[in-house]
Parts: sequence; structure tokens; C-alpha cells
Amino acid sequence: MIAYHRPASLAEALAIRAAGDVAVIAGGTDIYPAHTARRAWGEPTHKPVLDITAIPGLNRIEKTEAGWRIGCLVTWAALRCAALPPLFDGLKAASREVGGAQVQNRGTILGNVITASPAGDGIPNLLALEARVEIAGPGGTRLLPLAEFLTGYRATALRADEIATALHIPRLAEARSGFVKLGARRHLVISIAMAAGVLAVQRGRIAEARIAIGACSAVAQRLPALEAALTGVALTQAAEVPQAAHLAALSPINDVRASAAYRREAALVLVRDLLRGLAA
Repeated sequence: MIAYHRPASLAEALAIRAAGDVAVIAGGTDIYPAHTARRAWGEPTHKPVLDITAIPGLNRIEKTEAGWRIGCLVTWAALRCAALPPLFDGLKAASREVGGAQVQNRGTILGNVITASPAGDGIPNLLALEARVEIAGPGGTRLLPLAEFLTGYRATALRADEIATALHIPRLAEARSGFVKLGARRHLVISIAMAAGVLAVQRGRIAEARIAIGACSAVAQRLPALEAALTGVALTQAAEVPQAAHLAALSPINDVRASAAYRREAALVLVRDLLRGLAA
């Protein structure tokens, strides 16, 4: 029989985590399908379960001195309904694209990050937001920039005795954000390519640009060359700036959804569409 733990405090959860290999569950929208798939292929075993949903305070979106803290139990649906500034519009747009209503009501934003899929809809947005991951462990709490937290294909810097407890988003004055995604159909689809962006605009010109591309590399990536090229440009002309050379660092693959060449071209089109949308 699989052991099932549902602690009422973070300290108790960390003790259980440190005592052995467990599957941490917040929304469960990744773990349960994976378990079902393993059973279908004749592997009935499963790790003991550490359910953290009874720990108080982890389901809140809170303002901090530096910005906002999004707890690890905050769902996509809760984020979409929260009163947040235009800085979060891109992440909210992604919340409408993640699975269907059932997944959005149960799946968590931080869970999407921990899965670390190249096609995770939240990750490019959080990179553009310069999110940091709050990690609790036996030695205390540490904050890690998302770009450092994601170490490779479905891999993170989370240690075996740690639990990711929140995301921290810094403020950015005069900011707006957006998200565009390409899939084989309109809804309930894994991304072929996606683009997320955050722009700080002053007097009609871009003071700061953050652009990230997902599903075109093992890990979603920012585009620093394009960000530099956009700085100082009039917002109404921003869509004319992106060129193929700005996406040279991407390493898309060929798979059943699209070829690498198609992904690369699609990413360029998406970035231009993203900038047109932000200028509208």
C-alpha cells in the first residue's frame, strides 16, 4: 500500500520530505496521469505521497515590499480571478490556455514550473516577469532566479529534501505584458511554439523589454539580443524590430507536432504578433 502523508505544517512536510523519496502533490494534474500511464505499462509501483494542500498560507497571492508572492497552491483559475496589474496580463493569458477548466481549477502555477516541460505555458511568462522561486529546506529558505532553477529538460535545481513554496515577482513601473501560443488546434493543445513578453513603456518608447520563447529549446529562453534592440524603440514600431538573427540561440527539435525549421519560423512570427498586441 502506498503511504499517504498530509501534514498541517511546512516543518512537518519538510521532515517527511527529508526522511525518504516522496511524490509531492499540490494540484496533482501531472502526478496522477503519470501514475496511470505507468500502471498501464505494467509498472504498478508509486512513490509515497506527500500532499501539501493542508498547509496554511500557501494558497495566497500577497503584495510584498518588492512586488508579489504567489504561493505554491495558487491555481491557474485563482490567478486569473485575482486583481493584479497589467504586468500579469501575459501570465493570465496563459492561465486560459493551460488544459481545460478542470486542470485550471486544480493545477498550480508553481507546479507547472517544477514539471519543467519545454512546453509549459507558464514558464516563458515567468521568465519575462523575472520570477524567483522560494525554496524551503532543512537549512532554511532560499530564493533562486527562475533561469537558474530550471537546469534542463524536465530538470530543476530543487534538492531531494526541499519543497518549492512560492514565486516572487518584482514590480516594474509602467509595465504591460502579453502571451501568444501556437498549437495544432485552438484549445487543449501542447504548444508548438510560444512567446511571452513584458515591456516597460515611457512616453511611447520601450524603456525595458523582456522577451521569452517556449517550446523551442530544452528550456524556455529569454532573447537578450532582441531585448537590447527593442530598448528605446517607439512602441508602435516594435513589431518591425525582431529578425531571425535575434532567435539564433534557440534549439528547436523535430517531433510529431512540428519540424525544427517550422518552430523557428513560427517563433519569429509569434514575437512580432506579441509586440503588435502590446502596442495595440
